[in-house]
Amino acid sequence: MTRVILDCDPGIDDTYALIYLAAANHSGELELDCVTTTAGNVEAEQCAQNAAFVLAQCGLTTVPIAAGVPGPLEVELTTTPETHGETGLGYITAPQRHVDTDWDLLWVDAIERGTDDLHLIVTGPLTNLAAFARLHPQHFHALQHITVMGGAINYPGNTTPTAEWNFWVDPHAAAEVFNTARTSITLCPLNATEQMLLEPGRLQGVVDKLGQAPIAATLAEITRFYFEFHQEVGEGYRAQIHDLLTVLIALGKVESTVCLTTVDVEPTSALLRGTVAADLRGMWEREPNARVVEQADVAAAWEEFERACAIHAQFAAGDAGLAAGYHRKAED
Repeated sequence: MTRVILDCDPGIDDTYALIYLAAANHSGELELDCVTTTAGNVEAEQCAQNAAFVLAQCGLTTVPIAAGVPGPLEVELTTTPETHGETGLGYITAPQRHVDTDWDLLWVDAIERGTDDLHLIVTGPLTNLAAFARLHPQHFHALQHITVMGGAINYPGNTTPTAEWNFWVDPHAAAEVFNTARTSITLCPLNATEQMLLEPGRLQGVVDKLGQAPIAATLAEITRFYFEFHQEVGEGYRAQIHDLLTVLIALGKVESTVCLTTVDVEPTSALLRGTVAADLRGMWEREPNARVVEQADVAAAWEEFERACAIHAQFAAGDAGLAAGYHRKAED
């Protein structure tokens, strides 16, 4: 069975990724091994609070959650309350709870159970992944399937004219990961993920499909803040759901076109901090280190997410098969 480590910074679009993974876990399509958080949209500990809240709203309380490294490798942490709200979930505030910090041991445990079927999906800054490579190099190099949401390749940035948020927040981590990984990382840049657009009509359809699942009662207020942000920056009253598309690509749930190439990230320049350079013509004569996603089937992605929402409705309604699977995993 496919197993997933999600390293995220919830974050509104991360919320949609969590909703999908929780549904797939309920249906037995995959096992969500653990969720770890990185400092990005808000602080790492708050991100863990948010992840726990979203998973609980999805009826999934058995997945280990831990906060990761509290700040970038070398630069000061910058968060983005103007984009995701003061605590990261728009107009919703997650209740406080105890937060573990043994994130790297969760990764070690998952890796030691085997990596053929293990997917590490990173939807926030690459701080944890870079730190893990330093702390546990053998385990880092054992990873076979790594998918990252980040960067903009020959495409406008969303933080500076050339840089995407995740890579700009911790450019040293991004550069370090791509320069040390021994497996080609699947990179989902803004070029692809900005096409994953959510509009009010589709959101209402999603909420309807969720049925009586508790997350249905909060998702609109979580997302409304994101709609308002996009409208304020001239993108219209809609939202780009980067992290959901990244998860679907990582798991092979939608068709995508990719380019195998070598990428690097500028960590120090004030002008180009976090900017990705892709050697599309092979001028560096270096081994490829990235599978860059150029485009994906967004219509199919939304269909797949709506299917997941229907699973949540079934689970909330007490579907016997889904409930039995949930209890078996809880006992394990």
